[in-house]
Amino acid sequence: MIVMKNSPEMKNPSARRRGRPPAFDRETVLAAARETFWAHGYEGASIADLTTAMGITTQSLYAAFRSKADLYRAALEQYRALGAGTFSALGEPIDTVSAFERILQGSAAIFSAPEHPKGCMISTAALNCASENDMIADHVAALRRRSLDTFAARIERGIREGDISAETNPRALARFLGAIVQGMSVQARDGASLEELLDIASLAMSELARHRV
Repeated sequence: MIVMKNSPEMKNPSARRRGRPPAFDRETVLAAARETFWAHGYEGASIADLTTAMGITTQSLYAAFRSKADLYRAALEQYRALGAGTFSALGEPIDTVSAFERILQGSAAIFSAPEHPKGCMISTAALNCASENDMIADHVAALRRRSLDTFAARIERGIREGDISAETNPRALARFLGAIVQGMSVQARDGASLEELLDIASLAMSELARHRV
């Protein structure tokens, strides 16, 4: 738009900006929301908690993310990106035991990192919530099921490639490893150190190694 010299916008520059929310970096404020949800859970994090942490107004929050539920989903996706490097091991050309060793050790490091809330934002998220938040609980449960499917697929690949015994039940072993990850998350929330979580990972790896060919 070309602004004429004597237009209202030239006389009152603020008139052009009236009604617009202040500019902010979406990923930065989303990271602040992620940390708040991670620490307090979906129901435990109020809109006031979120806007304070994000440094934006309630109006700006809803303008950018539409709802608390949509903000939470976006925060979960950003959280998943934090562990992308660790879980990329499942697709790399390494043996199955080594792939899961990287996942368990990487999870231990993320769950106990001092710069973040403890535990896993997904493993223990929305396990119990009010009925009006069932859609959020279902969304998080679907993410956990997706992880189990990915674990089972990697074990099946190991069977096909000959580094995991053909007698192995891929789904059962995947659930075992998923339970270890979820358990490590709870332990981290309760104060377990990195070294203690790595000890849990080591015991899990001993069980997984029994299925190695």
